[in-house]
Amino acid sequence: MLEESTGIGRKIGTDGRLLVEATALEKTYRDRQGHLVPVLTQLSLHVAPAEFVAISGSSGSGKSTLLNILGCLDRPDAGRYFFDGQQVDEWPERARAELRNRRLGFVFQKFHLLPFLSVKENIELPFLYLKTGGEPDGNRIEELLNFMGLRGKEQRYPSELSAGEQQRVAIARAVVLGADLILADEPTGNLDPDTAGGVIDLFDRLILRGTTVLMVTHDPIMAARAHRHLHLDSGRLAEHGVALEGGQS
Repeated sequence: MLEESTGIGRKIGTDGRLLVEATALEKTYRDRQGHLVPVLTQLSLHVAPAEFVAISGSSGSGKSTLLNILGCLDRPDAGRYFFDGQQVDEWPERARAELRNRRLGFVFQKFHLLPFLSVKENIELPFLYLKTGGEPDGNRIEELLNFMGLRGKEQRYPSELSAGEQQRVAIARAVVLGADLILADEPTGNLDPDTAGGVIDLFDRLILRGTTVLMVTHDPIMAARAHRHLHLDSGRLAEHGVALEGGQS
């Protein structure tokens, strides 16, 4: 599915296409004393369609900042971010919101399910935010309930589910509109090892369908399941503990 291209740690699809191409990203924040604190420094990341990339790093290393930029929730101070060949960091906010809803899926450690909605209603939520006001696709919902092993639980509420089942609902919600990229922030952090492995199994199955997964994790066992494991330190990415040329991966 993937083949090496020129450039250390860079992979492209067999058709030469990159889904994520972030180049020389810079991001700086001010601390409480007003001092500038660099978070991302000349960071570059290249991810192919249907690739599974894990990113680890210490607390405060910039992992969440990077996910926010790639998820079009924030913009870099400098550098460029291309999603599927289009420079989306320059898009107006309305266009970025539409991209987030249709082509990006978000999965979190704490699931973020609405407790007063059923499993089926939680999965249907993204349809409510479509600009066209689209009705939920019943066939798509049914397919996802089967795919995620949630058949028979569609009318239950989050409090009636195990942690693993709640995460499966969250993943279903993330991909219900056909997301090309899943951005997963510690998706197995609240799960026991066996359940966590089941979540990675689901990611593997989605990748076989063409979905790309970028996962932040502190768990080396889960990270080892990815195609590539990158480490974020001092605002730059490294692969297998070796700094990548030009900050690229």
